[in-house]
Amino acid sequence: MPELAQPLPAVFISHGAPTLALEVSPERQFLAGFAARLGKPAAILVISAHWDSPQVGVLGGQAPSTVHDFYGFPRSLYELQYPAPGAASLAADIVDLLREAGFNAALDVERGFDHGVWTPLLLMYPQAEVPVTQISINARKSPYYHWRLGRALSSLRSRGVLVVGSGSITHNLADCRLHGARDNAAGLPYVTDFADWLAAQLANGQLEALLGYRERAPGATRAHPTDEHLLPLFTALGAAGVSWSAERVHASVMHEGLAMDHYLFSASSGALCQPAFS
Repeated sequence: MPELAQPLPAVFISHGAPTLALEVSPERQFLAGFAARLGKPAAILVISAHWDSPQVGVLGGQAPSTVHDFYGFPRSLYELQYPAPGAASLAADIVDLLREAGFNAALDVERGFDHGVWTPLLLMYPQAEVPVTQISINARKSPYYHWRLGRALSSLRSRGVLVVGSGSITHNLADCRLHGARDNAAGLPYVTDFADWLAAQLANGQLEALLGYRERAPGATRAHPTDEHLLPLFTALGAAGVSWSAERVHASVMHEGLAMDHYLFSASSGALCQPAFS
């Protein structure tokens, strides 16, 4: 892949419930138009909350399957397919980049696309023409670890690779009305408080506060009883480089408990946003 004069941004997407692919909603409408702003990348790299492994897995298959890793939803959801080609050569390069940065990484040629990958991409790039690969999170590791993971991959943006973090700004399923009436206009108070705190830290370049969100953000432990759905945000943020800017390009709430904010992270000419700890 030739280097671009202007690197692509990195993005974070709140993928919500799998029914996002079917239901009429502000989130679905936004994602359906998002690609027009981003353009068509040479390849897409997704880090999804739904692949968790002790080492960094890198999806290396030529034609990954569409995995319906959920149950209890309408039959029509299980009939959806996302037949995008894999990106085997890129995946091998990613393994090399991660190993050079000190990560334990390995190819996985058997795994398919989980719904954190195919649900948003089905809306953004419905023709399924762009090659796609994926890396795993490690929910036993910190936000800082995942930010470093993104830093190791930041050079890919200059090669036309769209780095996508796929998770959720808030994710407490006990507070969600997944199968009942929904209200996209408002969420539970802690949902909007947490989402707005996160937006403010990103807007002001407060990387240390973000990496320590569990101790600093209002309602953090209720918004995220476990970390996995926010960890992809830190990888996408890391991929933007040590000097970055963040744009909250969409904000809404699904099923009362899922803040569906989406972010675009770009390189910035401003002050370096480098954490003081290691």
